[in-house]
Amino acid sequence: MKRTLVPASLLALALALAGCGSTSEPGASTEASPGHSSMSSMSSMGMDHGSASPSSAAGEHNAADAMFAQMMIPHHQQAVQMSEIILAKDGMDAPILELANKIKAAQGPEIETMTGWLQAWGEPMESGSMDHSMEGMMSEDDMATLQQAQGDEAAKLFLTQMIAHHKGAVQMAQKEVAEGSDPEAVALAQKVVQDQEAEIKTMEEMLPAYQ
Repeated sequence: MKRTLVPASLLALALALAGCGSTSEPGASTEASPGHSSMSSMSSMGMDHGSASPSSAAGEHNAADAMFAQMMIPHHQQAVQMSEIILAKDGMDAPILELANKIKAAQGPEIETMTGWLQAWGEPMESGSMDHSMEGMMSEDDMATLQQAQGDEAAKLFLTQMIAHHKGAVQMAQKEVAEGSDPEAVALAQKVVQDQEAEIKTMEEMLPAYQ
């Protein structure tokens, strides 16, 4: 009888210890490890959509997307510079100042967005080819003339130059809409077309007051 009872008690003790162990680290780590590994793999593959947008995946853009960002960034930068020149002048009419502020507020964040795309895509900030002209860009002389102008002459020059500048941006954006593949880049191009065509109309309506 003793030879039977002793192993049974030892067996009971072993089972009790095993039961305690199943609620602690070994069981927990066994359950958690596969899930953790899977989530880590999804994150490293860009599957975690909460932290990575589609545009951050280098494979989803094409040459047209890269060219759009590379050309539109300096184009936007010049529009912001033109707006800042007007905003720094004394005695400008309120509608002119309002327009300049609107352009600056819209295009500044778009510059940051496109810069982020190029970095995520692994593309240079500037195009390697100089064969592509940026429609509507002002020359250094144009910018100097705007800098020196005052009053109504400055307002007239700002509107005239910005209309041409916007028209160039619309052409570039329409090309991206037709040829781009990145959904976010195409969406931004569509927004540029919509916003800047509306601003062109507004500026054309304002211009006769300064003729």
